[in-house]
Amino acid sequence: MNYYNEIKNELINNEITKRVKDYSKNKSDLNTYYNVGKLLVEAQGGEKRAKYGDGLIKEYSKKLTLELGKGYSAMNLKNMRKFYIKIKKGQTLSVQLSWSHYVELLPFDDINKINIILK
Repeated sequence: MNYYNEIKNELINNEITKRVKDYSKNKSDLNTYYNVGKLLVEAQGGEKRAKYGDGLIKEYSKKLTLELGKGYSAMNLKNMRKFYIKIKKGQTLSVQLSWSHYVELLPFDDINKINIILK
């Protein structure tokens, strides 16, 4: 038995498993945040009214934080809403990017600029 090769194979298999899990987790996170954004827009009466519905987001943020713990700040929920609105307008959802990457792209209002960055 070649112990070195066995050890190496174990480590390689572990790395592959971790990357598959990371990919799946990221995809799940992006889908969840997209869906939450969609629900927030709908709860606020549509996209045009959603821009002015920060009171509802603050209320949901307080409730979610109490019931589920941290990670549901008003800013994070606003980012989810913005994420949904931007992706809905024609952006492709790349699972190569993490939620943090998308949060960095959200300030760009021009979808063409985002397309250039994503290519």
